[in-house]
Amino acid sequence: MQLLHGHVSPGYENVLKLFESFLSADPGYSAQLAAVHEGTPVVDLTGGPDMGPDTLTGAYSCSKGVAAMVIALLVQDGALDLDRPVAHYWPEFGAHGKDRLKVREALSHQAGVPGIEGGFPVDGFTTPAAAARLAASPPLWRPGRQFGYHALTIGIIMEELCRRTSGSTLQELYEQRIRQPHRVDFFLGLPAALEPRYRDVLYADDDGQQWLDPLSLEGLNANSPVSGIMELPNIRTVRASGMSAAGGVGSAMGLARLYAAATTGVDDAPAFLAEDTIRLMSAEQVWGLDRSSGLDNAFAVVFMKPHPSRNFGSHRAFGHEGANAALGFADPAYSLGFGYIPRRAEEGRTAGRAHRLAAEIRRSAAALS
Repeated sequence: MQLLHGHVSPGYENVLKLFESFLSADPGYSAQLAAVHEGTPVVDLTGGPDMGPDTLTGAYSCSKGVAAMVIALLVQDGALDLDRPVAHYWPEFGAHGKDRLKVREALSHQAGVPGIEGGFPVDGFTTPAAAARLAASPPLWRPGRQFGYHALTIGIIMEELCRRTSGSTLQELYEQRIRQPHRVDFFLGLPAALEPRYRDVLYADDDGQQWLDPLSLEGLNANSPVSGIMELPNIRTVRASGMSAAGGVGSAMGLARLYAAATTGVDDAPAFLAEDTIRLMSAEQVWGLDRSSGLDNAFAVVFMKPHPSRNFGSHRAFGHEGANAALGFADPAYSLGFGYIPRRAEEGRTAGRAHRLAAEIRRSAAALS
C-alpha cells in the first residue's frame, strides 16, 4: 500500500476505497483529493510517494477557473457587463473586426485569437505588452461565430479586462478579495516564501503534449526556453507571475475550498458569489466541436461545463480541468466544492480518475442528504 494521509467523513468511505484502489494498482500514482460539502470538508486525502499533504504543485488550466472567480466578482460589482463589447472596455481590441465581440463571447473561446504570429515570451503573458499585441492581432475566424479553445490567450483577455475595469491586476484582486479572506490554498502568483512547498509536475517526454510547433499560434514564442505547456508551472517566473491561463499552483483542498467559498460559503461565512451571479457565469455559452482541439467541448463564461465526454458533475456544475488531469469545480446541485491534483500528469486510461472520484463523492453526498 502506498503512503496515505488524510481523512474522509462518515458516509464517504467508498471514496477512500476508490482512492486506495488507484494507489494499489499503480506504484507511480501520487495525488491529492478534496471535497467540501455544504461548507464542511468531507474528503481530504493525499496518497503516493511523491506528494505530501502540504505539497503545492501545478494545476495548469484549473487556473482559468480560479481566475474566472475574479471575473465573476467584477460582473457582480457591475464593473463588467458580459453583454457589452470587449472594445467598450478595451478599445484597441476592436481592431480587425473584433469590435462587436461581446465579453461573454470572448470569455467562451469565440474571439478567434488563440495565439498570435510569433507567439509570446514565456514570462510575458501577464504584461500589458502581451495584451497590446493580442488586441492588434487579426482573428482566425469571424469572432462570435465559432469557438476554439484559447489555451493561453484567454488569460490575457481576462487580465486586461481586469486592468481596464478595476485599475488592478487580476492577480491583485484574487489575492485581496478571494485568496486571503477565504484562506484558499491556491495561488495566482506563488510567493517566494512558499517555494519550499512546491514540487514539480512530473510528465513523460513522449506524452504528446511536450512540443509545440512554433507556428501553431498556440501562444508560445518560438524563442521560448520551453517547448510545450507541460513545462510552464515548473518554471519559477511563470508560477511567480500567476499567469491566469496556466500558471496557478496549489493544493486540491485549495481548489475545493475556493469553489465552496464561492457557492456555499465556508467557515460559517456566506458565499462570496450571489446565486444570480453563479447562474450568469455558469450558463453554457457554447457546445460542440472545438475547432482548436477537434474534440467535443462545452464552456460557460470561462468555466468548463460537463458533457458526455467530460462528465464531472450535474448540469449545474462548472469548473475547469488542467493538462495534467487536475480538476476543480463547484456543483451547486450537490452543494459541493471539489479538487483533485495528481503529481504525475495523467493520460489515456488513467485520465478518468478525477471523474470517477467526483462521481463517488456525489453519490455519497446524495445518500447523506
